[in-house]
Amino acid sequence: MCEPFTKWKFTSLRNAAEKTKNSFIDGDWIEAPYITDSGIRLIQTGNIGRGYLIEKTSSRKYISKQTFQELRCSWVHSGDILICRLADPIGRACNVPDGLDKSVTSVDVTIMRVNREEFHPRFVLHYLNSDRNLKKAADIAGGSTRSRISRTNLGSLNIPTPPLPQQQKIAQVLDTLDTQIQKTEALITKLEKIKEGLLHDLLTRGIDQNGQLRPVPEQAPELYKESALGLIPKVWEIRQLQDVASVERGQFTHRPRNDPKFYGGPYPFIQTGDIARSRGKLVSSYSQTLSSKGLAASKRFPAGTIAVTIAANIADSAILALPMYFPDSVVGIIPADGISTRFIELCIRRAKPRLDARAPQSAQKNINLQDLRPLQIPVPNQSEQQLIAETYESIARRIAHETGYLSKLTLQKVGLMDDLLTGRVRVTSLLSNS
Repeated sequence: MCEPFTKWKFTSLRNAAEKTKNSFIDGDWIEAPYITDSGIRLIQTGNIGRGYLIEKTSSRKYISKQTFQELRCSWVHSGDILICRLADPIGRACNVPDGLDKSVTSVDVTIMRVNREEFHPRFVLHYLNSDRNLKKAADIAGGSTRSRISRTNLGSLNIPTPPLPQQQKIAQVLDTLDTQIQKTEALITKLEKIKEGLLHDLLTRGIDQNGQLRPVPEQAPELYKESALGLIPKVWEIRQLQDVASVERGQFTHRPRNDPKFYGGPYPFIQTGDIARSRGKLVSSYSQTLSSKGLAASKRFPAGTIAVTIAANIADSAILALPMYFPDSVVGIIPADGISTRFIELCIRRAKPRLDARAPQSAQKNINLQDLRPLQIPVPNQSEQQLIAETYESIARRIAHETGYLSKLTLQKVGLMDDLLTGRVRVTSLLSNS
C-alpha cells in the first residue's frame, strides 16, 4: 500500500543531493568562441529541455582541451541532473545520457548528483519538471531584465520524500509515458522529413498509371522533357496560374481599418497570421469577425478557396474550410473545373521561394497579382493531379493523427505528474492495470 501524500515528508533539493563537495554546483564561465566540430562537449542552457537533452546538430558546441585545463572546468557525468537557472521555464531539468560522460556545462546550469540511498534520480527529475515545482522556482526567481534563480534559492526548493520503492514505481509510470512521447515525437519528425521530400518528388516526377512515383530522370530520361521549371514528365504541361484558376485579391476598403463598428459580427475575417499558422492545412479558425458594416467593405470567398499571403509573410497558403473574408494582403485562388485545389496549393507552396525572391526588400515585403497570376506551374491531367493530392493528403493525415496522439500523451503525463507527485493517486493501482 502506498503511503499517502499527507504523510510524506519534505526536504530541500540541496539535501537530496549527495553529501559531497561537487554534488550541487554550477557550471563554468565558458565564453565564446566555441569549437563546433570536436573537443570537449559543452552543454548549454538551450540544450536543456523538460526531462530530456535537446540534441540539435546546430546546437552542439565544444571547447578545446586547452580551454578546459585553463578554466579547470567541472566534469558532467552520465546520470547527473542538469537544472537550468534561466527562464522558459526556470528550473527545467534533464539528465545526462550515456555517451556524454565527461562533458562540461555553462554557468547558468546547476549540476546535481542525487543521493541514491534516499532518492531515485528519475523521481527527482520528474518532480523538478512538474508544473508545481516550476511555479515555485519562478516565484522565487529574480532579475530585472531576465529571470534567473540563484543556486541557493534553487537548492531551497522543497521536494517530497516518499519511500524509495514508491519513488521507483512513480518514476516507472512516468518514464513509460516519456518513452511513448519521445517515440511519437521522433516518428512525427521522420514523417515531416518524408513529407518534405515527397512534395518535391510529387511535383517533379508525378505518379504513373500504376500509382507509383515515376523513376527519376537518371533512370528513365525518356519520360522527361526540359521546361521553364526544369525537367518534368513529358505528359505534363506548363501553364500560368491565371489560366487554371481565378486569382483575386482580398478586400477591406474602409479606413481606418480598426474602426470597431466593422467588427464583432458573425462573419469570419482572416488575416496573414491565421494563414501562416495553418501551414497549408484547412483553415477553420479565425482571429476576427466582421459585422454587417464590415461585410460591405470586404469580399467573400467560398469554402475551398486557396488563401495566399502577399504581404509580410510571402506565399504562405491555406485552404478555406468555410466561406471567409480577408483583406488585400491576402489573395484568393479558386481553381477552375477539373483542376485539383490541393494540387494547386502544393504548387504555390513549392513556388514560395521564387515568389519571396520577387518581393522588394523594403520595410514590409510584398508581392502583387502581377507576380501571382503569371506564375508558371506544372499541370498533369486531372486524374494524376488527384492522385498527387491524395498521396500528399495521406501522409498529412498520418502526421495529424500522430500529432493528436502526442497531445493526448502530453496531457495525460501532465495529469499523472500532478496526481502521482502529490500522492493523490496510488501508483501501485496504475501499475497493476498497465
